[in-house]
Amino acid sequence: MIRQHSAVEFQLFLPAFLAKRPEEHYKFLMLTPNACKIYFYLPALAVLLLLSKSLTNASGDAPEKIDTDMKVLFEFTGADPSPEWPATNDTVMGGVSVGKAELTKEGMDFSGHLSLENNGGFASVHLGVDLDLSDYSGIRLKVLGDGRVYQLRFESDAIHRQRWPVSFRGDFETVDSEWAEVFISFSELSQTWRGSRLAGHNFSKDDIRRIAFMLADGQAGEFTLKVAWIHAAY
Repeated sequence: MIRQHSAVEFQLFLPAFLAKRPEEHYKFLMLTPNACKIYFYLPALAVLLLLSKSLTNASGDAPEKIDTDMKVLFEFTGADPSPEWPATNDTVMGGVSVGKAELTKEGMDFSGHLSLENNGGFASVHLGVDLDLSDYSGIRLKVLGDGRVYQLRFESDAIHRQRWPVSFRGDFETVDSEWAEVFISFSELSQTWRGSRLAGHNFSKDDIRRIAFMLADGQAGEFTLKVAWIHAAY
């Protein structure tokens, strides 16, 4: 007959369990010399196993937790559904590039084919927002790239020629098939309108109305960018 064990024994077991990688938890339980004791705690362990599994992404690596000095804007790896990001590609001016966003529990996939035909050459996805980030210095992303240079774009209340919204652009490089964190400073954003550089407009951090990802690196071919999360950083 298996005797009951106190909560103290479970408290000694729990840190060792949590120190293991998610994929090692089951093996750890099976190889524990006193595995028979675990039957007393099966309900709690079942919850722990489910939580550890949910932290594992498609590549087998658990996304890192974000520092508390950041504000969550979008967390694409969670269970909650995220809003759809519509596409705007060079087809609006006669081009034939294709780009779209697909939302999964592993991240937002911005992918497609960039074409330079018909004077085209850009693909983008965007989302209308209403954000006041006046207390923050920039945006931090976690991305899985393909070695190409992407753009993160913002629109605020700045208008060109009394009509057209000005885009504020920050470029970031990616490493092929590797996750990386990228920081884009608000103070280093460049001003653009339909691909042309501008000057004299101020970026209003307290009135951000649109966020977009764009590819326009002048290289034709397939592309894919996975975004795990977007946070505002101090």
